Amino acid sequence: MFSGIVQEIGVIKKIEGDNSLKSFSISAKEILKNKKIGDSIAVNGACLTVTSIKDSEFTCDAISETLEKTNLKALKEDDLVNLEPALSLNELINGHLVQGHIDCEGEVLEISENNKNQSLKIKFPSHLAKYLAFKGSICVNGVSLTISRLEEANFTVEIIPHTWQNTNLKLLKTGSLVNLETDMIGKYLERLLDQKANETKYEFLRERNLI
Repeated sequence: MFSGIVQEIGVIKKIEGDNSLKSFSISAKEILKNKKIGDSIAVNGACLTVTSIKDSEFTCDAISETLEKTNLKALKEDDLVNLEPALSLNELINGHLVQGHIDCEGEVLEISENNKNQSLKIKFPSHLAKYLAFKGSICVNGVSLTISRLEEANFTVEIIPHTWQNTNLKLLKTGSLVNLETDMIGKYLERLLDQKANETKYEFLRERNLI
């Protein structure tokens, strides 16, 4: 579990494998303190498992499912990635609850400056719309942000200077693909409501010997 508060920008030093499994070697300065093999680190918002640590570098693997749904598949050596270690139960949640399970990629449509803050307009796939809400939370490349404008096929987020300078969002361009994870609460609510609707169906009642 994460909170969407990026703690460091890492550098991709080496990539091995193919689209069925890729291994990433990432250099970092601070995030590896007290970390061990098996720990989780969010890389551009995707929860990955540390497979080795050596000095200021760690490796992690991404399987085909992760590569297919995230921008990790397009990473190259020397690219910068957002890093966040998994939360401890006694830590403050300064962003929002983030699982590190990327839903899909979004496309940057527009980047603009608004009162010294940066504004990103991002296009999202239609199936994601039901999980988005005005003033709701969204995780973009592992960064917890608030939706300031919501339209049928895109949303806008505002980014303060500190976040802009301390994440790889500052490297985005029009057309860039970003990892999106919607608020997990919406997904659980949908599941609960779907089950509730099933309770009125004939097959549901018959299977439970209620009719």
